[in-house]
Amino acid sequence: MLVDIPLAELRDYRPEPTEPADFDAFWQRTLAEARAAARPATFEPCESGLRTVDVFDVTFSGYAGQPVRAWLILPQHTEGRLPCVVQYLGYNGGRGLPHEHLTWSAAGYAHLVMDSRGQGSGGSAHAVTPDPDPSGEPATPGFLTRGVGSPETYYYRRLYTDAVRAVDTALDHPRIDPDRIAVHGGSQGGGIAIAAAGLAGGVAAVMADVPFLCHFRRAVEITDGSPYSELATYCRTHRLSEERVFSTLDYFDCVNHAARATAPALFSVALMDAVCPPSTVFAAYNRWAGEDKDMTVWKYNGHEAGGAFQTAEQIRFLTKALA
Repeated sequence: MLVDIPLAELRDYRPEPTEPADFDAFWQRTLAEARAAARPATFEPCESGLRTVDVFDVTFSGYAGQPVRAWLILPQHTEGRLPCVVQYLGYNGGRGLPHEHLTWSAAGYAHLVMDSRGQGSGGSAHAVTPDPDPSGEPATPGFLTRGVGSPETYYYRRLYTDAVRAVDTALDHPRIDPDRIAVHGGSQGGGIAIAAAGLAGGVAAVMADVPFLCHFRRAVEITDGSPYSELATYCRTHRLSEERVFSTLDYFDCVNHAARATAPALFSVALMDAVCPPSTVFAAYNRWAGEDKDMTVWKYNGHEAGGAFQTAEQIRFLTKALA
């Protein structure tokens, strides 16, 4: 069934933002520290058994200079600099294996697939990047409340910083055109793409499918689906922590990051999605700072949204956005 307010109301849904006064200063300091600690990225050729692409096992410096792994997949028989898709992954997924990521190289793009630190054991694609800085404070199982007592210790401070550094890594690669870099992801990856677009320089296009990490305060009130249920469970257990929790989350809410993103953007939303409710997606979309944006609506779908049909939309979108 439809899980949220009617589509006509969703298109005009603009909640009053809750934005910390030091939001920009916090992120400027965080990224400056990560860049100051960075070492040059490494790109080790990988024998994947694939014959139409060249695959590189990438290690770059993320949050606090800590190593983050990725795949770089380049289409063979190409010359010069290529447009690039930097991809972020869904909740508890990892970079997996190179043959799981062939769409964008087949379409003629360089493709950088970033691992998610500490994730990748959720039963699908695996990861190889550890998270060496978990907070020692109590947390609900999962990642959404890890270190939530402070923006300084929150898990997504590290993951968002990794995402920006992935864009930096693409910008510096000699086979990638620095003027044609897109960020992309679904669910958690879609939220990270929004954050990266607002925080990183050099993003030319954004594709955010049914994004997670948007409008936390509403999400926990209208869905008991995971992962947002982790927040409700935490607050149900730590009964006096609500304001502290949501004050931390305001630094990571993609509604606030969208207000700083200006690149052309293609969003998608599913009206039967109880994981990332439609109003939370529209809250970020309607606050997007750039004027060139579009939303694909999948009325009868849940969190799977448009699937391969949305990929076809994205290929058309990038052909124009990165022309």
